Amino acid sequence: MRHLLFLRALALCLMLICLAVRADRIRDLTSVQGVRDNSLIGYGLVVGLDGTGDQTTQTPFTTQSVNNMLSQLGITVPAGTNMQLKNVAAVMVTARLPAFSRQGQTIDVVVSSMGNAKSLRGGTLLMTPLKGVDNQVYALAQGNILVGGAGAAAGGSSVQVNQLNGGRITAGATIEREISSNFGSSNTINLQLNEDDFSTAQRISEAINRQGYGIAQPLDARTVQVRLPPGNASQVRTLAYIQDLDVPVPIQDAKVIINSRTGTVVMNREVMLSACAVAQGNLSVTVNQQQNVSQPDTPFAGGKTVVTPQTQIDLRQSNGALQSVNASANLNSVVRALNALGATPMDLMSILQSMQSAGCLRARVEIN
Repeated sequence: MRHLLFLRALALCLMLICLAVRADRIRDLTSVQGVRDNSLIGYGLVVGLDGTGDQTTQTPFTTQSVNNMLSQLGITVPAGTNMQLKNVAAVMVTARLPAFSRQGQTIDVVVSSMGNAKSLRGGTLLMTPLKGVDNQVYALAQGNILVGGAGAAAGGSSVQVNQLNGGRITAGATIEREISSNFGSSNTINLQLNEDDFSTAQRISEAINRQGYGIAQPLDARTVQVRLPPGNASQVRTLAYIQDLDVPVPIQDAKVIINSRTGTVVMNREVMLSACAVAQGNLSVTVNQQQNVSQPDTPFAGGKTVVTPQTQIDLRQSNGALQSVNASANLNSVVRALNALGATPMDLMSILQSMQSAGCLRARVEIN
């Protein structure tokens, strides 16, 4: 009997150890410094709309863009011509240029209306140069726009599903200029952690040194420097092995994230509660103002019509009984304890902040 109890206790300890420490790949925890996307932006025109384009009287830049485009095609518009265009819309085009992109490859682009167009559905983006932060053209975008929304209007009534003033063109831009990269020219590579943590940085360097893929040392809580032989081929081969290494991730910090705009409360599994007592009550004040009109009884008595405001103030406070909250050592117990209070998400924000101030909530509260 004692032997059986010992085996059960040993199995429970092993299970708790596995739950406390988990292993993630280095590729999921870090990114290579300098290997990143670059943002591109451009201004263009969308044509072929079914009467849902910009109102040119309110968006003069659309008419100016059309004139410039036609002049480049050899068409001269007489001066003073008032073009009432309904099938053209001015748009902004954005894209992300991946690292190591080569000339001739294609990337996706996002098209967004800039004026007062009602819909971009069925439109075609004309050739638009996409520039980087250095004002150099890196890609050219053109193609038919795919809009995920839909809408209809008739007789003063309308219905709309999702957004109609934005769309996407898959493989809609062709890369025309490459970004120079110094990858492989140095004998060091910096791995940047997604979240700063001294323990994770130390464990990553130990895992790399243990396998003999290079000499790694943590520079700070977010950077691990790895010394490798120079050369693109050797560094690519070594990084492929390093990124697939498993690293035991330490226990996370207990956090409670509160979004004050949407009333969302999110907490991770490390949050714990100490025993405490909570009383929550709501105070509401209602102010109602009405205008009373007082008129004289007889029309020829010499009296005047007077408007007097009448204000009523109602103060209500809901009773909140003092409730006991038991200590909770895991997330499920914390959820049950907070649900027992019967508080709304907005009330829960104040309760969690007060619990932290009282030392009952063992977590860090972050308000977004």
